[in-house]
Amino acid sequence: MAYDRPPRPEPGTIASVLYNVRRAPKRVRRQSRDFIETAVSQLFDAATRHPHDAAASGEYRIDDLARLAGTTTRNIRVYRDRGLLPPPLRVGRIALFNDTHLTRLRLITSMLDRGYNIAHVREMLSAWEDGKNLGDVLGLETAIVGTWTTEKPETIPLVDAQRLVDDPRAFERLVGLQVIRVDGDQATVTRPKLIEAFNEIRGYGVELDKLVDLHEQIVPEIDKISDMLVRAGAEHVMDRIKPGQPLPADSEIAELLTILVRFRTQAVATVAATLASSIESNIESLVSRILADYLERSSDAVPDELSARRHKAN
Repeated sequence: MAYDRPPRPEPGTIASVLYNVRRAPKRVRRQSRDFIETAVSQLFDAATRHPHDAAASGEYRIDDLARLAGTTTRNIRVYRDRGLLPPPLRVGRIALFNDTHLTRLRLITSMLDRGYNIAHVREMLSAWEDGKNLGDVLGLETAIVGTWTTEKPETIPLVDAQRLVDDPRAFERLVGLQVIRVDGDQATVTRPKLIEAFNEIRGYGVELDKLVDLHEQIVPEIDKISDMLVRAGAEHVMDRIKPGQPLPADSEIAELLTILVRFRTQAVATVAATLASSIESNIESLVSRILADYLERSSDAVPDELSARRHKAN
């Protein structure tokens, strides 16, 4: 008797990644680190682009909508009251939201995370609805579908990479730090945004060796902060996925991955805001010291100048 195989999940979804993992030979699954790393990368890309795999009905109550969008029911009500979200469908006393609400809510959350206030978000949404091209300015497509990897490595000819850094000693140090990987006559820049930032700061006269020194000192501290945050988020996941036990249903894995994706977003926003506040405070303190020193020297110079004038007059 022939049995129909279940249909393959839609490509690019969490379910399709898990389907491929389960069908891979045991030897590959157990022994191939590359296989595992690729599967993890694909899972998080899918979770970012299809965060509602677990609930594809297209209709959500407010609690479900808040969970899928990584926000709170209170925020949703505020956005509705401020005119950022259209009203839900009413079925008796139940308010039902759809995928349009979910997409719009993710967009609102993304813009607020970027530092825009409610008034700015309303203006941008209105302009977007009027057909103006805000995609190039705000990256709306990325805000809607998302992306997991913060930076995508760029592979270019080795000579171009060397020209990009334009400092042989610093280039070798960056290779040693895995910021750049060399393979024959090709080079992969693993942190293109970092190199871009280095080159911009160099324009102000800061030596590249000094910037690489700072990078070496900062990365371990950033890793400590990251480890603390990830451990906090992992506690919730590990309560539901027990080591040595079968994986839960695809829908539950999808939900957990979505939680981790939103956790990443909020953690980055929180740390970035805290770091920005600290840097602002230190810059203000530095300028205050410079200004205070200037005023002190100026006040000392005035009596000396007056004395000199009086002596000359006599």
